[in-house]
Amino acid sequence: MAGHSKWATTKHKKAVVDAKRGKLFAKLIKNIEVAARMGGADPEGNPTLYDAIQKAKKQSVPNKNIDSALKRGAGLEAGGAEYETIMYEGYGPNGVAVLIECLTDNRNRAASDVRVAMTRNGGSMADPGSVSYLFNRKGVVIVPSEGLSEDDVLGAVLEAGAEEVNDLGESFEVVSEPTDLVAVRTALQDAGIDYESADAHFVPTMQVELDEDGARKIFKLIDALEDSDDVQNVFANFDVSDEIMEKVDA
Repeated sequence: MAGHSKWATTKHKKAVVDAKRGKLFAKLIKNIEVAARMGGADPEGNPTLYDAIQKAKKQSVPNKNIDSALKRGAGLEAGGAEYETIMYEGYGPNGVAVLIECLTDNRNRAASDVRVAMTRNGGSMADPGSVSYLFNRKGVVIVPSEGLSEDDVLGAVLEAGAEEVNDLGESFEVVSEPTDLVAVRTALQDAGIDYESADAHFVPTMQVELDEDGARKIFKLIDALEDSDDVQNVFANFDVSDEIMEKVDA
């Protein structure tokens, strides 16, 4: 997972570019609206909503937009859409397995967007179940590493059910069962440790090592997929070394 997580965390720092930032805001707001509709508008009693709000705040989504999404989700304000979650499966260049999680109010549009992005960028769609078996659903908390050691993080989360802590360079990735995600996040808060995000992710059980060319191709594909307003998350089983990462970034 580390290769993909490291790339994803670096990429989100770069989402400050206005065009991408607008898309990111829209996706974070949609998450809040859906979480409020599914589990109620009180973040204290709805951990999914709590995490969605925290994530939006970390990305500087304005409070008025967050409040508005909460009200739409709770049915207190008009304009809420009926969203459904759809998973698409496929293969990217170099046989990289790709899971695409969509949150959409238009199934046909989502399917079309995903298919076009895949076929134009060296990918192909796969039948349901043919790729997902290569992933396990896990709780993933990203913790900025500034002023912290791996032992600090491990000490805080071990008894809360964390399975492993991975060093991603500028941050640590804490992996747990999805059911332990709230306990792990709470343990970090109790220890006074700030975290960047807490989400349920699909973590690959095996990874495909990529060279520079392969890395560029898969990043291009994921960017094209994430460009769709309906695509919330893209999970892929690639690993890229720090050395190659630097070349791609340059």
